[in-house]
Formats: sequence, C-alpha cells, structure tokens
Amino acid sequence: MPDPASPILLVLAGPAGSGKSTLCERLVAAGTGFSRVITTTTRAPRPGEIDGEHYHFLTPVEFDARIAAGEFLEWAWVHGERRYGTLASSVLDPLGRGKSLVVNLDVQGVASLREARSRYPLLDRNLATVFIQVSHEQLQRRIRERGQDDEAEIARRMATAQAEIREAAKFDYQIQSASKDEDYAALLAIIDQARARLAGGE
Repeated sequence: MPDPASPILLVLAGPAGSGKSTLCERLVAAGTGFSRVITTTTRAPRPGEIDGEHYHFLTPVEFDARIAAGEFLEWAWVHGERRYGTLASSVLDPLGRGKSLVVNLDVQGVASLREARSRYPLLDRNLATVFIQVSHEQLQRRIRERGQDDEAEIARRMATAQAEIREAAKFDYQIQSASKDEDYAALLAIIDQARARLAGGE
C-alpha cells in the first residue's frame, strides 16, 4: 500500500486557461495535506499580502544575490518587468519535514526543476510533474469566456499554448482536461500513483 505520509512535490503545468491554478487551490483547501509552495518575487506586496506567507518578497538586488549563490531551483522574468522564482529552501525544507507541496509553473520552470534533480536527491525522489492537456477549441473558449483579452492577446496566448503542449510528453503524468470535478478526480488518482511509486522506491 502506498504510504499516505510520503511527501510529494506536485508540479502542475499547462496553458493559460487549463485550470492549473484552480486545481492547486482546491487541493490545498480540501485538507489533503498539501501546502502551496511559497515562491519568490521582486514585485512589491499588494495590500494584505504578507511576506513569507503569500510570497517571499525580495528587492532586485537581493534576488540577484540569491541567483549568484545558486539558491533558486528556477526563476524567470515575467512580462520583462519583474522576476519570480522558487528557492530551493522553500521546497526542500518542507519536504524534509514530510510536508507535501503543490505549485503551478510554466514549462520552462518545470524544465529547470528537472535539471535541479541531479543536485538534490530529495527533489529527485519526491518530484511528480503533471501537464494539463486542453484541446484547441476548449482553450480558445475558456480564454474568451474570461473576457479579459483582446483578439491580439488571445492569438498570443494560443500560440504560447501550442508551444507548451509540445512539451507535454516530458511530464510524469497528464490530465486530459474535462470538467473541473473530473480534472480534480484525475489529479487525486495521480497523487495515489505517485505515492505508490515512492513507496515502491522506483
């Protein structure tokens, strides 16, 4: 039987509109034992945001120093203005205490995590990556239904999505997106599979 206490770093990726953020939030809120990875950013805190709870807020100089020290598992510029990243300590410390974690990243961030596996045995053992597959028609409909983007932005998002979908085969697991409840049930099944793999020492 899989050990329910086996900590997992569950990483979700998929195109904008795939529902990965919603899945992460639901998993944490459902009391399944998962916590959200606290990521790091150079943007200023918004009203009500708490350092160390919502994000680790760093100045650009502090962020640079952490990069130079090799403390990030992954990081990236967002919209060319600010940076976001995942500190190794934000993942390895909770995993080492037996706490399961969930985070959603873009495919480049997941690629960086895979590269970091060779440096961190705990990460190598406990990482499980999941890609949310969405059909072209589903994705276009979801983006339009949000009503946030003009036609040029929709076209840009769809082009980005196609590039991301080409990376799907590199992930440990995939979910073919359907309804929110079906996607969540598929995610829970994947967690069981990942824990069984850990228990088997594969």
